[in-house]
Amino acid sequence: MSERPYVTLSCAMSIDGYLDSAEPARLAMSNAADLDRVDDVRAQHDAIMVGASTVRRDNPRLLVRDAERRARRLASGRQESPAKVTVTASGDLPAEAAFFTAGEGPRIVYCPRGRASQLRERLGHRAIVVGLGDECVTMDALLDDLGTHHGVRSLMVEGGGTVLTQFLGADLVDELHLVVAPFFVGEAGAPRVVGPSAFPWTASRRAHLADTRQIGDVVLLRYALSDRFGLLDPDPRHAEAGWGSVAAERP
Repeated sequence: MSERPYVTLSCAMSIDGYLDSAEPARLAMSNAADLDRVDDVRAQHDAIMVGASTVRRDNPRLLVRDAERRARRLASGRQESPAKVTVTASGDLPAEAAFFTAGEGPRIVYCPRGRASQLRERLGHRAIVVGLGDECVTMDALLDDLGTHHGVRSLMVEGGGTVLTQFLGADLVDELHLVVAPFFVGEAGAPRVVGPSAFPWTASRRAHLADTRQIGDVVLLRYALSDRFGLLDPDPRHAEAGWGSVAAERP
């Protein structure tokens, strides 16, 4: 079996730990400079993943925006943007969503085996549908399939809260990029970054803070969550994200 993909988990939250407000309109947590950084991180990965609720609520395109980054990917033999990955328990995914219609790269949808046939019929040529598990898809099985059958060596996970919780709770994340916005949300019905779980990082096993960076009015915290941390640090000749390799500095 191929080695599981390197996993970068990326999210932005309010000071009080919310991903968004409870309102229908998307609440911008980040700023233009940080969104450009996220674009650069996307360009370094083979695939980008969001949950089905994010596909429905936010309708993300999940494409590399910068022309030079797209050109670099093409020059290295890759497609302009990473493959797109999502996971659904219910099979409720709109075929007209930008996830399926924007860009030219592969779209891979994971679902329980019993939903796969229905989803394939609905999505047609728009996506590769993979049935995993009888009742639910586990993130370790999903990573194994991406690495073994789809050649994915690196995966960027961008949300939402359920998917973030599943990856973190299962100790499957190599590095975490956490952006903190300078405001509070304070709404009981708003989505939080993570839900309840038995997380592997506790008061007695603290996560390693590898780097911090102020980007305008937000703060980026970069955590090393596995011994593989730093494997994707970019070539210093075009290290737009501004990271130095800190893997060798870990205790």
